[in-house]
Amino acid sequence: MVPVLVYLSAVFGGAHAALARLLLCAEPDPVAAELVEAARSRARLADAFDAERLRIERDLHDVAQQRLVSLTMQLGLAKLDLSTDSPASAAVAAAHEQAKTLMVELRDLVRGISPRTLRELGLRAAVEELAAGSSIRVTVDADPGRFPPAVERVAFAAVSEALANAVKHAVATGAAVTVRRAGDRLTVEVRDDGCGGANPSRGSGLTGLADRAAAAGGRLLLSSPPGGPTILRVELPCAS
Repeated sequence: MVPVLVYLSAVFGGAHAALARLLLCAEPDPVAAELVEAARSRARLADAFDAERLRIERDLHDVAQQRLVSLTMQLGLAKLDLSTDSPASAAVAAAHEQAKTLMVELRDLVRGISPRTLRELGLRAAVEELAAGSSIRVTVDADPGRFPPAVERVAFAAVSEALANAVKHAVATGAAVTVRRAGDRLTVEVRDDGCGGANPSRGSGLTGLADRAAAAGGRLLLSSPPGGPTILRVELPCAS
């Protein structure tokens, strides 16, 4: 048996050496490496996009909005100083009203870019605030608690886009927002009673929203048959 054992030991040693060479010297799969790098690049682009949004929000709030407030106050004072029969009174009054309207629109724009409620109080409070300011009846059923900032931003953008589409395109009279966390996954669903027919291929904001959801590791689902209802659902990973 000694020659047999020696032969088996040599065979086992050769197989072990071949396996070690395979594990230590194998080159990485270039396709897999490209996929990993593509995912990392997409995440970097999403982070850069969010950082740019925050910068624009700060500039609008700290510079443009403050100057517009000052202009509105000056126009209001000028309107008070002018007599009602002055030729310039009507022009100043019209400019004052336009400035006030623009200030409201700018405030809504700033709130849509990066709402302070979302940053300070979380997704539930921000969605409730968005629903309260909507021109249609919106009910909110959301789980409490905080989620990763990137997840909250994408989820809020989904609700904002869905409610805006319900008002502008679907001619809806009501909508329902549901936010649920199950394990390490957050599901946001918006259902409206509008006419339906939403199509992401038309170049609407839904395409950009789907890209943001994908960059966060999630996905966007849409059901919008003609006649309605429209259901938009975003599923996002939210591991702590």
